[in-house]
Formats: sequence, structure tokens, C-alpha cells
Amino acid sequence: MDSTKNLIWLVLAAPLVGAGILGTVGRRLPKALAGLIGTLSVFIAFLAGVVLFKGLAGLDEASRMVRVEGPDWISILGLRVPFEWTIDPLSMLMVLIVTGIGALIHLYSTGYMKEEQDFARFFAYLNLFVAAMLVLVLGNNLPLLFIGWEGVGLCSYLLIGFWYRDLANVRAANKAFIVNRVGDWSLMLGLFLIVVVLAANRQTIDSDRYLSYDQMLPALKNILWANPAMATAIALLLFFGAAGKSAQFPLYFWLPDAMAGPTPVSALIHAATMVTSGIVLLSRMNVVFVASPTASAVVCIVG
Repeated sequence: MDSTKNLIWLVLAAPLVGAGILGTVGRRLPKALAGLIGTLSVFIAFLAGVVLFKGLAGLDEASRMVRVEGPDWISILGLRVPFEWTIDPLSMLMVLIVTGIGALIHLYSTGYMKEEQDFARFFAYLNLFVAAMLVLVLGNNLPLLFIGWEGVGLCSYLLIGFWYRDLANVRAANKAFIVNRVGDWSLMLGLFLIVVVLAANRQTIDSDRYLSYDQMLPALKNILWANPAMATAIALLLFFGAAGKSAQFPLYFWLPDAMAGPTPVSALIHAATMVTSGIVLLSRMNVVFVASPTASAVVCIVG
């Protein structure tokens, strides 16, 4: 696995580079070439994900959590937040779903959108969406999770409102964006409480990366088991945030209007990837929900 783990950078970079090319010079390119760049960038990420998944499957169960660390991007007051990524069963499953289904949707879009004047812009948005979703599922710390989360929300707004000359589409995009911001405020409050709890118990965490999952989750488990009220508050805030992205009750009503966007957008956002981001959040933060029977009951009731 050591020889292949750095392929994670290719998984992340391929759709991001594709979005950059299409967003800057895409209008000058033939539509066939723009579609090829958009589709190929996601397919390359998928192939790299397959190699990583195969390498992970070859490890024993106890070793199936590999961390790839890059340079720091935050370093302040004893806190260090690097660009770091997690290769584990959850992240690799999501990588294969996002890039595999995403590549097929890109391929379908080359025919579906061939008459559109803003063909390259559409593929730039699709590539950027996939890149943001990959940051969300692969990031190994809370800031990267939040960046990916907000990136997905921004791209959904751009894609739903792609036909911006139609007022109905603009309204649908605004509705999706605003409703998701309500959920995002809840997520932000939940993450803020996690940071407060960790900072208050800083002495129990022997690492300056205490917002990284591998350091944070074991510490958070011990802290919240002793404080079920705080666990319930954090869990409910996180769940409400997940409800926005996953179009769950009570923040589900943006979804029907979002069908105003092009059909491939509905396939990518509403069926395959964006609505699963809430699942990723709850799966990563499962120690919080385990510490709160009340919040777990709410999740079971709402679904």
C-alpha cells in the first residue's frame, strides 16, 4: 500500500485540473474535446481509486486505515491542520461511487448537452462538483470536511441554475442554496461545539492534530460518554446539517424544485453523490451518536 497510497493526490487532482482547464479555456475548445477532458478527468480518478481500493483490500483488517499527509495549511496556538487524506473502507467506497457513477454521467452528458452553447461551462461545474465531493469524503480532518461540504453546496447551486436565463431555474437554485445554508449553519454549530469540547480537554489529546479524525474520534468518544447532554446537542446539530444535504425531513423541500436543472445534474446530485454526503458525515461521526441514545432514536425515526 505504501507504493500506491500517493495515488490519492491523483484522485483529487484529476477532476480539479479538468475543472480548471474547462473553466478558463473551455469556450475556445471544440465541444468534443471539452467533453473528453471532463469525462477523462473523472475516469482517471476512478481508475486511481480502483488501484487504491485493491491495495486497501490486500491489507489485514486492523491496518485498513492509511493516512496520507501533505503540507500544513493552518498552524496556530498549538493546532496544526495539514492537507491530509484518509484511505479506509468508507472513503474508498465513496470514491468509487462518486467517480464511477460520475464518469458515466459525464459520458452521458456529452450527448445530452451537445446543443448547449455553454457546453464547457457545464462540464467545468460537473468536474468541480466531483472534486468537492472527493475532498469531503477523503479529508481526514474537520476543516477539509467543511470545505468539501460547502464546495458541494456551491456546485449544486451552479448546476441547478445552469439555465440561468429561465427564472424558474434561478428560483430553484436559490431555494436549494438557501435551504442548504440553514442545514450548514447547524453543521457549523455542531463542529464548533466539537472544537470547544476538544479544546477544553486538550490535555487528554497527545497531538497537535486534534481536529484530525484519527486523533479526534477516540478522544471525543471518551469525552462524550461522560457528557451525554453535550453528545445529544452535537449529534442533533450534525444530523440537522446532514438532513439539508441529503434532502431529509425537515429540509427536504428543495429537492423537487431542483429538478429544474439539466437531467445529468439530477443524476449526479440527487441520485448518486450529494445526497450521500450526509451518510458520510454521520458515519464519520458515529462515536457522537453512539454516546447519545436520544439522537440515535431521532435518526431512526426520521430515517
